[in-house]
Amino acid sequence: MTLNIPRNPTRAVRIGSVTIGDHQPIAVQSMTATRTQDIDATVEQINALHAAGADIVRIAADSKPDATALAEIRNQTEANLSVDLQENYRLAEIVAPHVDKLRYNPGHLYHHEREKPWQEKVSYLAQIAGEHDCAIRVGVNCGSVDPDKQAKYADDDSIGPMLDSAAEHCRQLDELGFSRYCVSLKDSDPQKVIEVNRRFAEQRPDVPLHLGVTEAGLPPDGIIKTRIAFEQLISRGIGDTIRVSLTVSNPRKPEEIEAGRQILDDIAQGRVRSVVDYGLDTLNIISCPSCSRVENEAFIELAEQVKEITRYAADQAITIAVMGCRVNGPGETDDADLGLWCGPNHVNLKRGSKSLGQFPYDEILPRLKSELDAILALRR
Repeated sequence: MTLNIPRNPTRAVRIGSVTIGDHQPIAVQSMTATRTQDIDATVEQINALHAAGADIVRIAADSKPDATALAEIRNQTEANLSVDLQENYRLAEIVAPHVDKLRYNPGHLYHHEREKPWQEKVSYLAQIAGEHDCAIRVGVNCGSVDPDKQAKYADDDSIGPMLDSAAEHCRQLDELGFSRYCVSLKDSDPQKVIEVNRRFAEQRPDVPLHLGVTEAGLPPDGIIKTRIAFEQLISRGIGDTIRVSLTVSNPRKPEEIEAGRQILDDIAQGRVRSVVDYGLDTLNIISCPSCSRVENEAFIELAEQVKEITRYAADQAITIAVMGCRVNGPGETDDADLGLWCGPNHVNLKRGSKSLGQFPYDEILPRLKSELDAILALRR
C-alpha cells in the first residue's frame, strides 16, 4: 500500500528483505511474547506474525541462553528478525549473525560495565552491526531515559531528555560512519509521542522513525491511543515503521499487525481526524504489551481485571499503569496516579513514584481499589 501523502525525506535503511525510509511503504512490525529459549513456541509465534503480514519481528535476548536460541530460531523462519538487547549490550556479538537488526536503549547501556563510557559501547554495537549486515534501532523510552540526560531537565519535562538522548546517539553513530540506523521515541501518552517525534523529525529529517505508543494497553483502548498518535504523525509525513503494542495473549499477537495495517489503510483513504482531542478527563489505563520479559502470564489477566474493577471511576481523570516486568515497570509507572508492575510472584503497587509495597497476585486488586477510593475521596 502506498500512502498518497508527502513523506519526510528520510534515508533508506535496509532491515533484511525490507527497506524503511526513502519513501518506501511504511513497515509494520511486532514483538514475540514467548520465552525466547522456548524455541518451538517462539518460532510458532514468529511465523504466525509473519503470516499475518509482519515485515519485521522483534525478539528479546536477555541472557546467553536466549542469544544461543536465536541461532536455531533463525533456521526455522524466513521473517526479518530484530533483537532487543535489553540490558546486556554484549550479547550483540552472539546474536548479530542470526538477525537483521539490533535494538538498544540508551538508558540501558549503564546497566553493565558502568565504568566504561557509553560512546565505547555504541562503537562496539556499530562495529558488530557492520560486520554482520545488521541495521540498528536506537530505542528511547520515557521510563528508561539516560540518567545523565534526565538530571539536566525539570522533573515535569519528559520530552527534553528523550530528544537529547536520541540526538546524542545519532551524532555518535554519524561520527562512527554508521548510517544504517533508525530511532524510536516512545511514551504511553499519545500526545507526548506526537510531540517528541514531531520535534525530533524537525531536528533530524534524515533519520527514519519507528513509531509506537508504549504500553498502549488492552484493545480497543490500546488501538485508539495508538491510532491518535499515528494519524497525527503519519499525516505529517513522519514515520517509516510502526508497531501497535497491545496487551493480548499469545495466540492473539497477530492482532497487532492487523491493527497496524488497518490504521495505515484508514490514513491512506483519508479517514483521519485533522484534530484529535485526547485530554485525559476520563480514567486512563495504560498497560504494556505482552512480551518475553513478562515473568508471570497472570499479568495479562490482571490488566483485564484492573480494567473491570475500576469502571466505576470512568469519569475521573486518573491514570492507572499496569506493567508486566521489572525492566521498564518501575520507571514507567512513576507518572501514573496508581501503578502496578509485576514480578514472578508479587505485584508492586505504587502511588505516583512512591512504593506502597509488594502484594500477592490474589491480594493486589482489593488493595488497588482501596487506593483508588482514597484518591477519589480526596477529590470530593
